[in-house]
Amino acid sequence: MLYLLYKFIFELVIPVSKATSQVKDKLKEMQAQQQAQQQYQQQQQAKPHQPVQKSGDKDYIEFEDVK
Repeated sequence: MLYLLYKFIFELVIPVSKATSQVKDKLKEMQAQQQAQQQYQQQQQAKPHQPVQKSGDKDYIEFEDVK
């Protein structure tokens, strides 16, 4: 009887408790990463975007019409 109780505890109860704690830790880690990503995105959206200034002389290429 003690042997069966020992096997039950060490082969089922302890591994299941370890697995559940690992799953909880992974969930907390994933939630923290998601929250950090959301904060980063909010910070990026809060920053005013500066328009890219193009110089008119460098962007324009003169060409001649060929007939």
